[in-house]
Amino acid sequence: MSPIAELIINLLQLFNLLLLIWCVCSWFPAINWGSQPFKLLDDIVRPVIAPFRKIIPPVGNIDFSPIVAIICIQWIGGILVRVLQ
Repeated sequence: MSPIAELIINLLQLFNLLLLIWCVCSWFPAINWGSQPFKLLDDIVRPVIAPFRKIIPPVGNIDFSPIVAIICIQWIGGILVRVLQ
C-alpha cells in the first residue's frame, strides 16, 4: 500500500474517532461547547455532519446522520485508496 493511501486511511480513522467522541459528548447536556477542547472538536466535526443533518431528519430523538456520515466517509476513503494504489 502506498504511503499516501495509508495516510488517507489513518486520517479517516482519526476523523471517525473524533466523530464518535463528538456523538458521545452530545449525550451530556452539561458540556459547554464554547470551551476547549469541546469547541475544537465541534469545529472539526460539525461542518462534515451539517450536510447529512440537512438530508436526514432525526427519528424521534435519535440523529442517524453521524452513522450515515461514517459510512459515507469509509466508502469514499475506500474509493480513494483503490484509486491511489
